[in-house]
Amino acid sequence: MGESTVTSLEDREQTAVPDPGTAGRRPGFLRRLRTPRRPRLWFEILLIGVSYWTYSLIRNAVPEQRGEALRNADWIWKVEHHLGIAVEESINHGVNSVTWLIVGMNYYYATLHFVVTLGVLVWLYRSHPGRYAAARMVLFATTLVALVGYYLYPLAPPRLMNGSTFVDTVMVHQTWGSMASGDLKHMSNQYAAMPSMHIGWSLWCGLTIFTLAKVPWVRVLGLLYPTATLLVIVSTANHFWLDAVGGMLCLAFGFAVARIWYGALPYTLPQLPPARATGKRLLPRKA
Repeated sequence: MGESTVTSLEDREQTAVPDPGTAGRRPGFLRRLRTPRRPRLWFEILLIGVSYWTYSLIRNAVPEQRGEALRNADWIWKVEHHLGIAVEESINHGVNSVTWLIVGMNYYYATLHFVVTLGVLVWLYRSHPGRYAAARMVLFATTLVALVGYYLYPLAPPRLMNGSTFVDTVMVHQTWGSMASGDLKHMSNQYAAMPSMHIGWSLWCGLTIFTLAKVPWVRVLGLLYPTATLLVIVSTANHFWLDAVGGMLCLAFGFAVARIWYGALPYTLPQLPPARATGKRLLPRKA
């Protein structure tokens, strides 16, 4: 009986007791917000849905300043000629001559922009919950600064330029395609080409896949995706090269915001969120 009593006392001494240094102390609200945690599915679905609705609403509410947008397009085109990179028209005509290829690009432009981005978000949610919130912040900050660009710098896409021979590939081939062409064009702002979020989002997807995927061929696909997207946006006459540069700069801003907020880039954070501190500690077993 005596031995049982001693064992009971020793076990009791090893149980969690309040740490005098942390008892009654909770992390500040700001610190809790900046600590990666496991995402909640219902909240993420609601957040993504509301965010995309808000993005579309604001983007399409930006005044369609046609005159200024066309003048800006002329200026961009002149700058690209000066830089020796104004080859979008030749690419547009060349790819448009291969019907199956350009039709495939029309569908690519209309669908993968959303499908792949959502797919990468789901993958992060399931496989990298500790990095999910920071990576999502990059995407959201990128999109937010793009909205500022749409408002401050209206820009007509190449297919709407005055005096050009660019081909609107969706109109010519009668494919179900971009919201900015055909019967759907009245539902979308025609003069929000700068920056290109097709590039901003696809590059975010590509970097995420390349950095975090373990299978080599999947990592290669991650690099190919934004490269293919760049070719598609030019071939379909929806963007200039410099629109893509604008998308890259917006993504750089998004990464900077996440780096400042979390103190690290999203991909360097732990794969799993850290366990919440309990404010308790274990007493050592007495000899």
